[in-house]
This record gives sequence, structure tokens and C-alpha cells, in this order.
Amino acid sequence: MAKIRDIDLGDFPLLLAPMEDVSDPPFRALCKEHGADLMYTEFISSEGLIRDAAKSVQKLDIYEYERPIGIQIFGYDIESMRRSAEIIEKTNPDIIDINYGCPVKKVACKGAGAGILQDIPKMISMTREIVNATKLPVTVKTRLGWDDNSKHVVEVAERLQDVGIEAISVHGRTRKQMYKGEADWSLIADIKNNARMNIPVFGNGDIDSPEKAVEYKNKYGVDGIMIGRASIGYPWIFNEIKHFAKTGEHLAQPTVEDRVDAAIRHLEMSVKWKGETLGIAEMKRHYTNYFKGISHFKEHRMQLVTSFDLQEIRDKLDWIKENARELKFVM
Repeated sequence: MAKIRDIDLGDFPLLLAPMEDVSDPPFRALCKEHGADLMYTEFISSEGLIRDAAKSVQKLDIYEYERPIGIQIFGYDIESMRRSAEIIEKTNPDIIDINYGCPVKKVACKGAGAGILQDIPKMISMTREIVNATKLPVTVKTRLGWDDNSKHVVEVAERLQDVGIEAISVHGRTRKQMYKGEADWSLIADIKNNARMNIPVFGNGDIDSPEKAVEYKNKYGVDGIMIGRASIGYPWIFNEIKHFAKTGEHLAQPTVEDRVDAAIRHLEMSVKWKGETLGIAEMKRHYTNYFKGISHFKEHRMQLVTSFDLQEIRDKLDWIKENARELKFVM
């Protein structure tokens, strides 16, 4: 049974990874509906929060139906991160998560995200300050190390636990790897098998099917799995994994009609939350996955991703649904 303080996540929880411009309230609503046990917000800049920047503040939006929900922050300045934790606590999430894993240049090369993996003492000090600044449980998302010569995550995880974090999620790549190559879960298993560790350890990286999720659960012994890219435009993956883990059988895949209905709901929520221009723009990355595997779909997908006219997009989605019988899966 995985627990973060008094938050019961069940026997083998599935977590939605925090993903910039993806893990927003509209997408989280769909993932919750389809079986996600714990979700995190997009990462929020500590500097943006303490300056009251509109984009950062908007990401604090959380809803009762999402619980348990964690708000994730990133930054390079310890004092700003501490102050951010105090601001976040007032919005009453269930968890505060610290991003020590983002590999993108504009974050990591400023010493935030995965950048802090080059300064482990600072990482430990920052974590201690955040834990001391809030009554909420604090969790961490990180990577194996900065590069192949600095994969110290087993020792780092123990030190983070010692300063008070209550769960850790580890992506099985170094910062240098970005998202390339295969994720290495062996060090994640070493964290879990460390006799001194008593907090939940969640694995992340390359889980894109129910079979792989169950295989990795059994092979590496983690307390749960965090799913990122495989959920984009495909929130059904959570329940598919749960069903396969329980029965050894596959759930029927969502039909074209199911996919259209989800895409329409997602689009409507996105426009309502972000406004029409941004709502339409940020949906574009989801359409490819919503309709992945449908033959002769390229022309329709191009129309969805190039149009900025809400009615035109709705009309195209309605047309896809009406012609669902003619659209065949090639998987």
C-alpha cells in the first residue's frame, strides 16, 4: 500500500507526470476520469510565483475532483523556492513537489530542474528549506544524475529522505540523455531496495503499454509508476494498465467515437480555461495521439493542427465522428 503521509494511493498507484503545457486542468480532468491515482500540475517557476506573474499564478488552479493533487515548483534560488512553498500552501494542494528533473536548456543551464544535479549539497539544502517552510508533504521528481559520470541517485534519494521528503519519483535517464535512448530502471530498483529507504519510490520513463507497466512493476519492485508522454492524447492508458495488471487481459481500445468525444471535451475545457487562442494552440500536440493508428488520417490531422478557427475544428471533429465507420485502425 503506497502512502504519502496520510494520503492512501492504493496498492500500486499510477501517477500523471508533470509536463509543461500538457498537465493542465483540462488534461488532468480526463486522466483522473480514466484512472490516474495522483496527478501533478505543470511545473511552476518560483521566480514567477513570487513576482505574481500571471502564467505562474494560473497554474495554481486546482479542483476538488482532482485530489490528491500535487503542485510542482522549480527554481535555482533557495529563498525564492522557500517563499514559493509558502504561497502554494495557501492554495491547499495535497502535496508540494520539487522539480529536480527538467532537462531543457533554459531551465537546467540556470541551475534549476536537472541543473541542480551538478550541485547536490545545494539540492539537499533547498529541499530542507522547502520541507521546513510548509506543513504539506513534500515530494521530489528527479533523474539518475547529470551524466553517466554522476549517477548518484541512490545516495541522493537517501539524503533527500533524511531532510524530510515523503516520496520520490525518478526518471531513468540522466540530464545529458534528455529523452533519448532507453530509460535505465536498475538504479530506481536500487533506491527501492536500499534498506534505509522507507518512503514510496515511483519509477518513470518509457512506460507506454500495459505489458511494460506490469513487467517493470514485477522486475524493479517500485511502489508505483509515473506516466508522462504515453498519456498525451491518450488518457485511457491508466485504466488499461490497471485492467491488465488485475486480469492479464486487455481492455477494448477506445473507438474513433470515444476518441472524438474525448478530444472535443478536452478542447472545450482547454478553451474555457486558457482562452480561445492558447486553448486551440495547446491542443495541437494531443491530436496526433488521440487519432494515432487510424489509416489515411494525415489530411484530417493536418486540418486539426493548422486551423485556429474553433468552429472549423469542431466541424472537423464532428465529421470524423460521423464517418467513424469508414476510418480504420491499422494497429
